[in-house]
Amino acid sequence: MVYIKLVKPLLNVRPPGLGWPRVTFRAFASIHTGAMNKEDNNCSKRGGVEVDLRMPLCRSVDIEGLSIPQLHKCLESRKFSVYDLTACYLERIRRVNRVLKAVIEVNPDALDIAMMMDREREQRRNHGLLHGIPFLVKDTMGTKDKMRTTAGSSVLVGTVVPEDAHVVSLLRRAGAVLLGHANLSEWASMRSTYYSEGYSSRGGQCRNPYNLAEHPGGSSCGSAVAVASNMCAFSLGTETDGSIMVPADRNGIVGIKPTVGLTCGKGVIPESHSLDSVGTFGRTVLDAAIALDGIVDSPTGARLDIRSFPTAPFVSFVSGKEALRGAQFGLPWKGVWEKVKQKETARKQYQIFGQVIERIRGAGANVIEYTDFPSAEEIIPPGGWDWDYPTKQGHPEQSQFTVVKTEFYNDLKTYLSNLAANPNNIRSLDDVVKYNATHAEKEGGRPGVHPAWPSGQDSFEMSLETGGVMDETYHHALAYIRRKSREEGIDAALSRGDGRQLDGLLVPLQADSGVGCQVAAKAGIY
Repeated sequence: MVYIKLVKPLLNVRPPGLGWPRVTFRAFASIHTGAMNKEDNNCSKRGGVEVDLRMPLCRSVDIEGLSIPQLHKCLESRKFSVYDLTACYLERIRRVNRVLKAVIEVNPDALDIAMMMDREREQRRNHGLLHGIPFLVKDTMGTKDKMRTTAGSSVLVGTVVPEDAHVVSLLRRAGAVLLGHANLSEWASMRSTYYSEGYSSRGGQCRNPYNLAEHPGGSSCGSAVAVASNMCAFSLGTETDGSIMVPADRNGIVGIKPTVGLTCGKGVIPESHSLDSVGTFGRTVLDAAIALDGIVDSPTGARLDIRSFPTAPFVSFVSGKEALRGAQFGLPWKGVWEKVKQKETARKQYQIFGQVIERIRGAGANVIEYTDFPSAEEIIPPGGWDWDYPTKQGHPEQSQFTVVKTEFYNDLKTYLSNLAANPNNIRSLDDVVKYNATHAEKEGGRPGVHPAWPSGQDSFEMSLETGGVMDETYHHALAYIRRKSREEGIDAALSRGDGRQLDGLLVPLQADSGVGCQVAAKAGIY
């Protein structure tokens, strides 16, 4: 599906060049920070802290908002070195991360790596697009270096991973420079039903650079905020359900959540092997596609059937608006677009969405309305995104969370068993739950103790109750959500019920709390 998102200009950030009107956006004052002001171009105070909002120049070159190909061209023409570029992004992180808290840890070896890449450039030419390009990874992705991989939690501080996550090793091999780990909603939003989106005990509260009082989306918030605020050229995130698409939407950038199995999750702290996918963030579609090519190596490194594996680089499919000529798109109405029009808070969004759709039509595409999901009433919760809604109605055998909570119990145990060092002796989810309860003031292990987790760690406790047993309820839920979102969902909407195949579905992501991404997440079950 194709998600339509609103793009508002960030503070001191150039939004993707989509041609939409620029809007001056003043943030509300928020906890620990003052109000951000678009007119405040240089230095200002944020909660009493002096913050320099200017993007550092890189050897006199203004790199703010530059795409990966543009940065690559500058490196090739020696306008600046990889060291210069890396130092520039590190300085940007130093200046603005105190407010945005998008980066949880900076790589102490980043500049040394940059110098190595410069030496490689001196020895030979014609490097790939990612060579020398600085990036960040979500703090669930293992990096075999001086940094810690913790999912934002203090319980995993001190653990040592046996090797780089597979996707990280691919980017290192391509010559990309790892700047650090990005903040996230702790444990990738798995630990609680009620929580502050974007908060982790290690990283603090990640903030939306559009508006400090608005949440940044989760769980891959830091990865998205860092790209949006020019702390890196691109980043990696993970998604089980919405964790790439929602922060991309909230921060006005491009996120690609690949089909489950296309990218390898080895070395990534898991949530659900049936639903997890490693994806990319970029300021443009081209950047996100270039990054995706960098983490997809071959069928042997992925779980997809070899017949489904792409035969050409994804970047080769990125084109101009002429590519839309003759394309057929559908607008699912029931449970999706109808909710945008019904909600008072979404009326203005609906008008802007209409303008975007007209631009798509103007580029030569045919947009067909009322291409509904036949199973809309069964798979779309009436109140918006809720992956355990069926259980609340007495039907756990139809719930997405039945699958997630069962698999998480087992997948986490497997991950922990493979650690090279584990000083807190955390061997299972039970150990994590006990640690959080013991350190409740920091980790919110009990309800009402920590403001970031009002419900404590109730999702963890629900997972603990399953014991990881893949019983009849689990298998029925897996088959149910797959069927309802695929054959009776997206596939049916694409065929329109009359055999004529659409090229894609246009779905408003943010309106009604991410319903569109939830349908796609269920359909992506491997």
